[in-house]
Amino acid sequence: MSTKIRPEHLARPALVYIRQSTLLQVHEHRESTERQYALVELAKKLGWDATQVEVIDEDLGQSGASSARRKGFQRLTAEVSLGKVGAVLSLEVSRLARSSSDWHRLLDLCALSDTLIIDDDGVYDANDFNDRLVLGMKGTMSDAERHSMRLRLQGGILHKAKKGELVYPPPTGYVFDNGALIFDPDEQVQKAIRLLFERFRLEGSVHGAVRYFTRNKLLFPSRHAHRGAPAEIRWHALDVPRAVSILRNPVYAGAYAWGRNRDRHVLVEGAVRHKHETLQEPEQWHAFLRDAHPAYISWEQYLENLKRLEDNAVRGAHVRGRGAPRGGPALLQGLVLCGKCGRRMHPVYSVADDPSYQCSRHIYGEGNCWSTVARRIDDKIVETLLAAFAPPELDLSLAVLKEVERQAEEVNRQWKLRLERVRYEAQRAERQYNAVEPENRVVARTLESRWNQKLEELARVEHEYEQARSASPLELSDKDKKKILALAGDLPGLWNAPTTTNSDKKRILRLLIQEVVLSPVDVPERATRIRILWTTGAITELQTPRPTFSESRRTPLQVIAEIRKLARKHYSDSRIAEELNRRGLKSGLRHTFTNHLVAGIRMRQGIRAGRTAGGFSIRAPERDEQGLYSIRGLIADFGVTAPMVHYWVNRGLITPVHSRTPIHKWKKETFWFEMTPELEALLARAREQGYAPGKPPHHRGHSHHPRPPARLPDGRYSTRGLVEKYGVTWDTVRYWIKKGILTPERALPKGSFCFRLTHEVERLIQAALARKRTSRRPT
Repeated sequence: MSTKIRPEHLARPALVYIRQSTLLQVHEHRESTERQYALVELAKKLGWDATQVEVIDEDLGQSGASSARRKGFQRLTAEVSLGKVGAVLSLEVSRLARSSSDWHRLLDLCALSDTLIIDDDGVYDANDFNDRLVLGMKGTMSDAERHSMRLRLQGGILHKAKKGELVYPPPTGYVFDNGALIFDPDEQVQKAIRLLFERFRLEGSVHGAVRYFTRNKLLFPSRHAHRGAPAEIRWHALDVPRAVSILRNPVYAGAYAWGRNRDRHVLVEGAVRHKHETLQEPEQWHAFLRDAHPAYISWEQYLENLKRLEDNAVRGAHVRGRGAPRGGPALLQGLVLCGKCGRRMHPVYSVADDPSYQCSRHIYGEGNCWSTVARRIDDKIVETLLAAFAPPELDLSLAVLKEVERQAEEVNRQWKLRLERVRYEAQRAERQYNAVEPENRVVARTLESRWNQKLEELARVEHEYEQARSASPLELSDKDKKKILALAGDLPGLWNAPTTTNSDKKRILRLLIQEVVLSPVDVPERATRIRILWTTGAITELQTPRPTFSESRRTPLQVIAEIRKLARKHYSDSRIAEELNRRGLKSGLRHTFTNHLVAGIRMRQGIRAGRTAGGFSIRAPERDEQGLYSIRGLIADFGVTAPMVHYWVNRGLITPVHSRTPIHKWKKETFWFEMTPELEALLARAREQGYAPGKPPHHRGHSHHPRPPARLPDGRYSTRGLVEKYGVTWDTVRYWIKKGILTPERALPKGSFCFRLTHEVERLIQAALARKRTSRRPT
């Protein structure tokens, strides 16, 4: 026994550390593993009891280049640092660590805790200078050996890769044949990959291509390699990360590329982390050879796909990427540049159905540069586009029909290839079952179960195919062809068709327009100068009015003129709304018309009602034979208004009763009221507020009626008072009431509202005003 082993060492346990670099070495190099386990007997010979010898073999199959993933080495260093270990046994120092930093850290811990290190050559004391020198040299030689082995191995691999002869697991759609990449012989795999590139070219975004596969229930292949066995093709639903990896891979453009991914260690928050990087430029790759094998797409198309992916990845106003076409109503999304500062203008949807293009400087700590309503710009651009884009209708119709037929045939072909594959697998399972001997029931039962599974899968795929055919026909009928030919000859009708989405319109615009520059003009009148840069290099300059924010929300004069004209023809509000919607007219907020919206416009413009919704002008009497009052009678006798009576009914303050007096058999039944104490109290309150028979109802804006005071003696504010206090509009006060910020009280003459401003209410109002200032800057 060595003199370096003292009783205090024998009093502590001895740890035997066992490691192999890979699982393959564990499986094939068994002699080395047995030699390491034999160190247990060496520890016994050196004086340790069998109960004191512990084996640490948790790191079998782990590399010694780092201690990050070696749980056994981490446990060993922890025990040594606590002074619980007498000796550490290893076949050689390279088993403990092939990193100089890990090795010298272990030496320091062994010196501090007086722990011996024992290998196949002898016993070492880390506190002894000569032993420390020998151990240090062994650790350095182990680290250098790892470095030299890596250089030799990687040098040979790199040399072979630069010649394009290195064989590696090929991407899906390719196989190696005698060291050369060729197309996968599976036709379904080739068709699926070509379809992905084609759909990305047509859709313009990865999500659009993935949605196309999902909508048509198409699967996408994935190649899984196995050591010592042929690769396996599995079919799954296509997702976005998978599609992006295919589109970014230069192998599909015919280039031999190796070394696009790099792994390195970085320091993150005091800890060493493994970082994976993907290099984009071919000059940074270890090996790059163009036109090295058959390609699915050209190199130019590959570069165009990369550019489109970069354009779709918008990360801020300073990025010049246009972004993928989305479903918002702002059609020039990603195309608009600011004529004042040159930054990209982005669509802002702060008001429903009325977006605007805004040049923002918030990322620079500043406010907005300027903004303009998108609707007027879009309408002007579309009008110019449809006028300029007028190719021969027959050639366009035939081209559209051919393209639709080709896309339908692609989907149908994918389904047929999938059915062909499933039928083959079912027939193959049947042949395997028929080839087995009937007496061998153990094998026959397994093959029969597999055959049944394949038959069930075949039935499921055939059912999905029929569902896909019924949901969206994969073959065009003569009727469908006639519709396509008719639509292709009517571009304005096709553009405004309900089936043409905003994303489709944006893709059409991007095919023809490269950029649109918007510049504000203030003199001689407010306008927006539009400069269109077409993809052909031609430039078109236009100009459109630029009203203020309040002016842009007003009802168009054309709509008011139409309502006035239809009302003179005695049209009801409902019929007027139907006629305006049929003509495609919109309100100032771009809403479709309803009878209530038409009635509101009539009242504000002083247009008399044409006819009631029922179409009859028969008026109910003021009182019936039983002495009951109609709404008309309450207005005539007590001076109240019809909206007040309807308000009382809706709130349940009074209840109408049935009258036996016939008016007209087609007339909608009229409200009748009995003079109850509740009604008398409401009428008395109305008299106190200034309502009286023979006095016309109060209309806001008429100069011969006294306006309510801005503020009441008790401190409450009228609507006019809030407008003057905060500098807002009447519509803003109504909006605050609707959102619950203000609680109205009827205490003014003619039933006008007044409001009590508490500290909480004033806080909510200031918050609403602050949001309005930050969300929109007047243009």
